[in-house]
Amino acid sequence: MVDLKTRTPVKPDPGNRRAALWAAVVALPVALIVGVVFFLAIKPEPAAAPKASASAPVAVPSTPVEIAAPKLTERAALVCLAVTSQLPDTVRNLPARKVSAGPEQNAAYGEPPLTVSCGTPAPQMCPLEGTGPAGCVPLTADLLIMNRVCWYGTTGASGAVFTTMDREVAVRVTIPATYENPAQWANEFSDVVIKTVKSKTAGVPSGCR
Repeated sequence: MVDLKTRTPVKPDPGNRRAALWAAVVALPVALIVGVVFFLAIKPEPAAAPKASASAPVAVPSTPVEIAAPKLTERAALVCLAVTSQLPDTVRNLPARKVSAGPEQNAAYGEPPLTVSCGTPAPQMCPLEGTGPAGCVPLTADLLIMNRVCWYGTTGASGAVFTTMDREVAVRVTIPATYENPAQWANEFSDVVIKTVKSKTAGVPSGCR
């Protein structure tokens, strides 16, 4: 027979109860503070306002760009009309502008204006180095073949001028000095030239081949 002794119940210590109560009281605000800090830490920040795009169209004056429109032969007029009809509304971030004369052969973009002229006199190669008429293209000049179009470029204080050398009707692009890498700007029009202007059958400079 097992003798089961009755244990004397242990009375709770009032001091322990007070300590536990104070611990709970202190722990509650600490938990609240930790929760608030955690919420603020993970709260998503408001989306930043979108930055202006570098390719946004630039503002241009409403006045037309002054540009000459010499009389063209019938064939050149037809070719130039094809060229201008295929030109884009913008070139990079430069919007098209009105021109003062000959919209069927001239175009302009941006401010300061970059201009395109079709039917201009084609540059002539000098017959010999150091000889020939004024303005002839030196035999040692670098001709740029860009997207299958041969361009001759000159630079000056006001900017650069690029003219096609291998087309039956010449196309000239004038780029103000404020634009960097002028040859790349001229090349923006190579595809249109390829589509609308035939290659010369004779008199193409050797540097274009």
